[in-house]
Amino acid sequence: MEQPSLFPEIEPFESGFLPVSELHTLYYEQVGNPNGKPILFLHGGPGGGLHPIYRRYFDPQFYRVILFDQRGCGQSTPHAELRENDTWALVGDIEKLRERLGVEQWVVFGGSWGSTLSLAYAVTHPERVLGLILRGIFLCRQWEIGWFYQDGASHIYPDAWENYLKPIPPEERGDLVRAFYRRLISEDEQVRLEAARAWSIWEAATSKLYQDQKAMQDFEDPQRALAFARIECHYFVNSAFMPSDTYLLEKAKTIQHIPTRIVQGRYDIVCPIQTAWELSKAMPQADLRIIQDAGHSMTEPGTMRELLRATEDFKTLYAA
Repeated sequence: MEQPSLFPEIEPFESGFLPVSELHTLYYEQVGNPNGKPILFLHGGPGGGLHPIYRRYFDPQFYRVILFDQRGCGQSTPHAELRENDTWALVGDIEKLRERLGVEQWVVFGGSWGSTLSLAYAVTHPERVLGLILRGIFLCRQWEIGWFYQDGASHIYPDAWENYLKPIPPEERGDLVRAFYRRLISEDEQVRLEAARAWSIWEAATSKLYQDQKAMQDFEDPQRALAFARIECHYFVNSAFMPSDTYLLEKAKTIQHIPTRIVQGRYDIVCPIQTAWELSKAMPQADLRIIQDAGHSMTEPGTMRELLRATEDFKTLYAA
């Protein structure tokens, strides 16, 4: 399939740092039209951080695109910090950023963990959300975490799984998330880095329909791998700090008035399509677009095309 065209590369018209607690400071940036319609981009992970390509899914003449590095990752400080780092702190950070930038309402765009955080924000502050564009749905339920990190995806990628298991001795493999967590918070730097690389490369190896060697090599960078793995594992070992396993799915019924587009790869191994399907049933207004030749990544052609279409379609939400 022909690669769709993203908008041209673009630099921020403004960037800065926002202290959100005595410990944490967030990096944020704005691109596009300073007087445009606001749209918030929430990156994945948790712990993934920003990438310049994320700026290019939005018409820079129409949108004022707001992006930020969540606690502990990217240019936010302190790096890879787990203290005061949970879902509801991030929801609060989004509100602090909205107030800092003088935004009344915005469309919220998030994929993978970004879809989780988008929903957590929307059910907490529905009056601030004009619309939701969600991709690769993840609701942080135990079966979803278990599928990817314990038993499920392992049967589709046994070769990559073998490398993922290497830092964990056989006697500790009954609960791999906790076994990794012990290593990712170890005082031994070598132990931390070995676990971080294995954890991160496993996700990179499974994120696309066609395995991307470059994406896997990117996690050879120890700083990137450490923030990604430590923060992600911290959230998952704590069930993403949700009040219950089905909290987001249940609460989604309270935001049925918010226009929602769901973009989901049919062969998403990281976040199986079952979750997107269940969310679409809880939100009947949601327009579920299944991409038949895609996995998890937002850069796969079919998914990219549908996300670009969504940002174009959602311009109409600002017509009034």
